[in-house]
Amino acid sequence: MKILVINAGSSSLKFQLYSMENEAVLAKGKVERIGMDSAIASFEPDGKPEIREVSEILEHTSAIRKVLDMLVHKQYGVLGSIQDIDAVGHRVVHGGESFSGSVLVDEDVKREIKRLFDLAPLHNPAHMLGIHAVEANMPEVPQVVVFDTAFHQTMPPQSYLYPIPMVLYKKHKIRRYGFHGTSHAYVSERAAMLLQRPLQELKLISCHIGNGASCTAVMNGKSYDTSMGMTPLEGLMMGTRSGDIDPAIVPYAMGKEDLTLGEVNSMLNKHSGLMAISGISSDMREILESMEAGDKNAALAFEMYEYRLRKYIGAYAAAMNGLDAIVFTAGVGENSPALRKAVCTNLTFLGVELDEQANAARSPEDRRISTERSRVQVLVIPTNEELVIARDTHQLILNRLNVV
Repeated sequence: MKILVINAGSSSLKFQLYSMENEAVLAKGKVERIGMDSAIASFEPDGKPEIREVSEILEHTSAIRKVLDMLVHKQYGVLGSIQDIDAVGHRVVHGGESFSGSVLVDEDVKREIKRLFDLAPLHNPAHMLGIHAVEANMPEVPQVVVFDTAFHQTMPPQSYLYPIPMVLYKKHKIRRYGFHGTSHAYVSERAAMLLQRPLQELKLISCHIGNGASCTAVMNGKSYDTSMGMTPLEGLMMGTRSGDIDPAIVPYAMGKEDLTLGEVNSMLNKHSGLMAISGISSDMREILESMEAGDKNAALAFEMYEYRLRKYIGAYAAAMNGLDAIVFTAGVGENSPALRKAVCTNLTFLGVELDEQANAARSPEDRRISTERSRVQVLVIPTNEELVIARDTHQLILNRLNVV
C-alpha cells in the first residue's frame, strides 16, 4: 500500500510518499510560496538528487496537482500512475475534544474541523485547503486526518482545566489541549523499545524542542500533562514565542504601548522568545555561535531557555511521582549537545548522570546519552511525525477494508 502524507500550510505544502510494506519513503518534497507566480516546488526521490522548479501556483489545488505530476514524472517520478496512491494522510493541528484519534475524512469530520477554526486560525483552515485540494485531484482516494491534539486527550481534568470560571470551558471549550502529539507518541514508543521495557510501566518526559517546543509527561503510555495549552503559545520559551508569562502583562502592555489585540498577539507569537532576548535570532545554532563570541544577550537567552525547560522537567517528575527517562527530540533536542548538557547537569538531584562523550557524538539513530549508573535514563530519539501519520492512515484503510 502506498500512502501520501500531506502537511498543508497557508502558503506551503510538505509531502512524503510511503510504501507501507517496508515503511520506506519513496519520495518527499514541498511546494513553497503558494499563491505567487514564482512558487517553488522541490522533489527528492529516494536516493536521487533533489529537483527544483519555479512556476505559477496560485492555490492548493494546483499545488497538489504539481505534487502528483512530480510523483508520476517519466524521468524522475516514482509512480507509474496516480492510481498507485491508495490513501492520503493529513496532519491537522487541532482536533479539540472531538477527536481522540485519527479518523477517515467524511462530511461530518470536515464540518467539525471547520468548527474548530477559531481554536487554530493559523493552521486548521490551511489543513482544510489541503483536504479539499486532494478531493479535487483524487476524488476517489480515501483521506485520513491525524490530529496533533489527539494524543493529549488522555489528560485528566486537573491537567487540562484552567482555574477560570467553568462557564468558559462549558460554553467555549477553553482548556489545555496540547500539541506535537504525534511526536510525543512516537518517541515514547521508541523509548520503551530502547529501554526494553513495556511502555505501560514507564514514566517518561518527552521534550520536543524545536522552533516550537513542548514537554509532555507520559505516564503508562498516556499523556498525563503537557506544556502547550489551548494554543501552542503556552509553556516553554521558544524561538519566537514567549511561552508562560503573567496574563496581566497583556492588558498592561496594550495600555502602555497602545497595542491592538492583533499586535499583542503578533508580539507574543512572532517577536518574543529567543529572538526577543538575544536580539539576534530564533535559531539555537546562531545563539550558541554568538555565545561563544561573547555576546551577553545570547548567553542570557540560552540560560532562560534552558532554565524554563528544566523547570518543566522537574515539575513533571513531581506530577508523576517518579521518572524513568527523559527524551530529547526535534531540531534542537536532537542536534544541540550544549542544551542537553546544560539541562542534565542541573538535574543531578533526580539521579541524572550524563555520558558527555555519548552526548557529544552525532548520530541519526536512537541512542542513550546517560551513563549506566544514571537512575534516570536520558535518550535522544529523532522524531518522525510523518511516519506516524502514514501508519495511522494505513491502519484505518485496512480497517475499512476489513483486513486484519
